[in-house]
Amino acid sequence: MITMDTLSAIADAVQEAIEKIPDHRCKADKVCMGADGTPTSQIDKVAENAALMYIQSRGIPLNVLSEEIGFVDNGAEETLVMDPIDGTSNAIAGIPYYTISLAVGTERLSDIRLGYLRNPVTGDIYCAEKGHGAYKNGCRIKVRTPVVDDLFVMIYMGNHAHPDAFAVAKKVRSSRSLGCSSLEMAIVAEGEADGFLMKSESYFRSIRVVDIAASTIILREAGGEVYDLEGNVLDMPFDIEHRANFLAVGDYRVYNIIMRHRDVSEHHRYGIYTNVHVKHAVDYTRQVIDALGDNPYFLDKDIADVMGLPGMPLEDMDVDTVIVVGGDGTLLRALQHTDAKVIGINGGSVGFLAEIDHDNIAEGIARLLREDYIVETRFRLSCWYNGEYLMDSVNEAVVHTDTVAKIRHFKVYVDDVLASEMRSDGVIVSTPTGSTCYAMSLGAPYMDPKVRALMVVPMAAYKFNSRPFIVPATSKVTVENVMDKGCLIVLDGQEEYVMDGGSKVEFRISDRKARFIRFNTDFYSRVREKLVNTL
Repeated sequence: MITMDTLSAIADAVQEAIEKIPDHRCKADKVCMGADGTPTSQIDKVAENAALMYIQSRGIPLNVLSEEIGFVDNGAEETLVMDPIDGTSNAIAGIPYYTISLAVGTERLSDIRLGYLRNPVTGDIYCAEKGHGAYKNGCRIKVRTPVVDDLFVMIYMGNHAHPDAFAVAKKVRSSRSLGCSSLEMAIVAEGEADGFLMKSESYFRSIRVVDIAASTIILREAGGEVYDLEGNVLDMPFDIEHRANFLAVGDYRVYNIIMRHRDVSEHHRYGIYTNVHVKHAVDYTRQVIDALGDNPYFLDKDIADVMGLPGMPLEDMDVDTVIVVGGDGTLLRALQHTDAKVIGINGGSVGFLAEIDHDNIAEGIARLLREDYIVETRFRLSCWYNGEYLMDSVNEAVVHTDTVAKIRHFKVYVDDVLASEMRSDGVIVSTPTGSTCYAMSLGAPYMDPKVRALMVVPMAAYKFNSRPFIVPATSKVTVENVMDKGCLIVLDGQEEYVMDGGSKVEFRISDRKARFIRFNTDFYSRVREKLVNTL
């Protein structure tokens, strides 16, 4: 049975090894590429090797998941999830703020039963066993009760930090960015801070399970919790491909304050974007304006011109929320021009993405104004053609023939490996958001929006065995137009680009996100009401 003494002995081996590195310049030497695709520093590799050798030499029954080597299958029931050095940049710079981070579980963050953190410089040790509390240097620790107007929050503010991170820093009384997520979470666990926010603009710069496995169980055993940015309790599989942004808190009230009311201005600023071709467009827009009352708002130029009011293009609006009047296409068009939160008023037919029905505009806006909602974040798909970035899609990217009733020959690659070859009218690369749209109409399944995956869907393929398939959202999907005949690239049904014969187009997850304001987050009720029971 693996115990805390086992983890302490592994940490001893790691500490002894890294203390033998001559100086900080040697610690920084890049010695190889890690399993996560990033350069490995000498101190990281020395630390990892020491842990692996200790486990192997003593026959300790543990698989290993580590940042540099990836997953090592030793045929054991449990896995050691470790970051041999968390806070490498601090260690290299001689800043005494880094840890040896070790945790033991089976498959996921949620089933970790042991967590151990050691600061090799100060000697501080944090540990926790599931169901038995959390401890620092042998003394039990617990989170503190927050004071709403006196919050102290640890915040990731590196060069990939999301702008929201800086907004939070301005909102709370005090904040720090210390460059070691495990210790920053431990500070929350011992009641010295109220939360730790990790929000990166780049998915590939957000947190992996190896970074926070130990600190998560320590925080949970101290009475706190870790949530994703949609408000769900964070859970992650044991691999180094998955990444997450999150907010670790000692009290859920801190989550509410930071995530649901994170705007730093005293009043929200609203944009109104209306499809002028929708029946009753002016009436619906007037109802929105009336419901907003004295709250500041800006009108999109098209509807403003129709109503004889001042207006401006959506992309020029300095707003945090955009109210979109129209169908799903209007919402998607709005998202091409803003990164603000959006909420849809259904002025079309189905309006799957809309939240407010046109018969309930006043009630919906009232709920918006009192902030009785959550923000649902969806990832976008970026498109690159001939090395040039085109634009992002929220729903899907479509590559199809530029001539009616003429099929094309396509090859689809996943991370540069040929995955499928077909003759068809085209290929769809869909996000979970778009799975209830064009992809579904071609017979593909719909995906829960919490699934981080892409779906590749052939369009009217010549052979029956050309079927839809799903790949991780972290994959690069490449579509090659094999024949010397043209195609079109259509993004979210809004913009189209000519694709030459014999060329390739690449799709990958975007750094940008789409944020939908939701009153009801029950995806399956939405499917039943708007898709299953709708003509």
